[in-house]
Amino acid sequence: MMRFDLVDLGLFRHVVEAGSITHGAARANLALAAASTRIRGLETSLGAALLTRGRLGISPTPAGRALLAHARDLLASVERMQGELSAFSGGTVGQIRVLSNTNALTEYLPEALAAYLAEHPGVSVEIDEHTSDEIVGLVAEGAGDIGILSGAVDTGTLQTFPFRKDRFVLVAAGDHPLAQRDSVPFAEILVHDLVGLDRASAITRFLADKAARIGRPMRLRVQLRGFDAVCRLVDAKVGLGIVPESMARRAARGLDIAVVPLTDPWASRDLTLCLRDLPTLPAFVQDFVRHLRA
Repeated sequence: MMRFDLVDLGLFRHVVEAGSITHGAARANLALAAASTRIRGLETSLGAALLTRGRLGISPTPAGRALLAHARDLLASVERMQGELSAFSGGTVGQIRVLSNTNALTEYLPEALAAYLAEHPGVSVEIDEHTSDEIVGLVAEGAGDIGILSGAVDTGTLQTFPFRKDRFVLVAAGDHPLAQRDSVPFAEILVHDLVGLDRASAITRFLADKAARIGRPMRLRVQLRGFDAVCRLVDAKVGLGIVPESMARRAARGLDIAVVPLTDPWASRDLTLCLRDLPTLPAFVQDFVRHLRA
């Protein structure tokens, strides 16, 4: 007889979504040895391999994909139950899984999260950064409760709600030739050295894809962890940067940088919330969606 507990199922979900037993164990707050033992126990109980190991990490077998779908459904049901029953004890306990693109993650989520978490001390939030295209598939699969992505992406049958408006702009040192332009196409920027976020970030992968479609590589001279650092190095004349306009305008108040709009249609960013079905989410997640929309 197959025997699974919620810790096993939660661990297995984390391992698959992280693509690594090590990272999955960390997300589940388990020691690596304990996590490995639990995964082996799942496979023994099921009588089939659940994971395969490749050069790029862990991936689920067909049996693993079937278990993952059921695990996500069961864990979501438990989270809904916890949210509803916690109302009787005067509190809310649970975790919200948010998948966000770089723009929303750096510019809009921190303030929104701070206000929400201050009012909901029993709730924790796990945020993973992905490109907008990736977020659609992951939310549809149940890997996240809420996605925040570009409104230009086809979200299929997912429910969507408007979130924020912003756009990507060029930032250039005040004496750079492009600083005097009213606007500039992305293709023209690619002949210059660039300062950007690290190559694993969603925005850098997004821009690299746009550059590849044009047939030119990105000359990424320095890779950083935040848009504010990008703007400071642009001010130091290390290279050009592409950042959200809201960030650029703030930075320009204290730095000698010019903010130049991009002419490419994809530069305009109507950010959107997406989710599978709002009424089926735990009450505290529904509250968070309402908070973001407000």
